[in-house]
Amino acid sequence: MEQLEIKLSKHLKEKPKSENELGFGHIFTDHMFLMEHSAEKGWHNAVVKPFEDFTLSPAAAVFHYAQTIFEGLKAYPGLRMFRPWDNMARLQNSARRMCIPEFDEKFVLEAMYELVRVDKDWIPKMEGTSLYIRPTIMAVDPFLGVHASSSYYFFIILSPSGFYYADGVKPIKIFVEDTYVRAVIGGVGHIKAGGNYAASIYAGDAATAKGYAQVLWLDAHEHRFVEEVGSMNIMFKINGELYTPPLRGSVLPGITRDSTIRLAKDRGITVHEEPIAIDELYKASLDGSLEEVFGTGTAAVISSVGELTWKDKKIVVNGGKMGQLTQELYDELTGIQYGKRPDKFGWTVQL
Repeated sequence: MEQLEIKLSKHLKEKPKSENELGFGHIFTDHMFLMEHSAEKGWHNAVVKPFEDFTLSPAAAVFHYAQTIFEGLKAYPGLRMFRPWDNMARLQNSARRMCIPEFDEKFVLEAMYELVRVDKDWIPKMEGTSLYIRPTIMAVDPFLGVHASSSYYFFIILSPSGFYYADGVKPIKIFVEDTYVRAVIGGVGHIKAGGNYAASIYAGDAATAKGYAQVLWLDAHEHRFVEEVGSMNIMFKINGELYTPPLRGSVLPGITRDSTIRLAKDRGITVHEEPIAIDELYKASLDGSLEEVFGTGTAAVISSVGELTWKDKKIVVNGGKMGQLTQELYDELTGIQYGKRPDKFGWTVQL
């Protein structure tokens, strides 16, 4: 069994003076986790060490063939974490799909816990803030050839963060992209591969320039069926029931998505995981049966959607205001994550 070495920094950084100005993903803590892989040794040299830059060959495979995967999860005040074992399992699934050597999930989970303990003073305390955790694996073989690398870095970095969207929990506006696509069935849309996000930037930037917070992707075949938002899965409340796209290979199996579905069912709400056509959603908005829309994701948690633009049509949801169910699910989920509500599902762990 691999042993974890701890090397504490002798030069601690100054922490942010105000948690109101954390933003998302700009500030990093004093330490990081790093583990290496080689064909001869497998995964080895696991260490919690001072946060520092990497030195890589310009020929490193990650730069040329995008063989890299990542995860995103959070630590909360009181050293609480939410379903971290599911993030490790999803990262392992991403590794298999991207031909990256499997790792010991239990060992990495414990190493991540130790890293969070070491930097526990970086966990912000203000409501809506958390310590964002980014595990990443990247290929580092210095060789120009299209094949799986044999050398990898597995690292975890931590970032004290506020709300993902600049407007906090206010309903966001989303642009429905009907030209470009995010993923195809049979591709890698169901894993957190770096290339998925690179491919989304062009449409995302165009939407941002038009005043939208995110892009809603449609299917690659007909450009008609809803898939997911750039950073979230998506859910629609229609006639009192929840609808969300199915997991059929082009949609990320979100952990917050799964948690939200289980919370909704626990309330007695019927949940449909089935294809949802954008034109049918538009019709539902006209006849009043489309009652609420919200996204689910680790970074954004549950984010209310107040408006969608599809072609030249505006789909205004609940008068542009957060719906009652959206608010209730947000309160319940964050209440469990922050330890303010009972966790009858066994989703949290306190380090």
